[in-house]
Amino acid sequence: MKHALILAALLVTGCGLQPVYSGGGHGPVATTLAAITIAPIPDRAGYLVRNALLQRFGNPAETPRLRLEVELDDAITGFGIRGDNSIARERRTLRARYRVVAIATGAVLLDATAGSDVGIDRVSSEYAVVAAESTALDRLAVDIATQITARIALVTRAGTLEVTPLPPAP
Repeated sequence: MKHALILAALLVTGCGLQPVYSGGGHGPVATTLAAITIAPIPDRAGYLVRNALLQRFGNPAETPRLRLEVELDDAITGFGIRGDNSIARERRTLRARYRVVAIATGAVLLDATAGSDVGIDRVSSEYAVVAAESTALDRLAVDIATQITARIALVTRAGTLEVTPLPPAP
């Protein structure tokens, strides 16, 4: 058993896997996330996504060099019709198109999408349905923020999202 663990450790080491957040708070990913300011995102879904992103990005730099722009599409679709022609189930979908833009030049460094959906059972209580839809949006916002953060981290780790340091002040 001991030999199997050592062999597994050697195989994982040789496969080229590296931690995304290596370097801790001073590594390339943390530095890039701190250099990003998040543009306001309209509506309740935008508020939730922006707050989830702020939690994941950590303490922002005093002078951000990048701006994250997010456009959301929030939709609820009913399906599954009961005998009385009422909807039995809903699907809430949240899609995001996001761009990381260099503030100094306006160049788009990353243009990507994220999306998630969740099923909601429709019950006879309107309050329960509204609460379920609200809870679903909360979960979707966190999922979208996690996807956006992970994509930015991966692109940064790959070296394709460079944050150019500011020149020293004269």
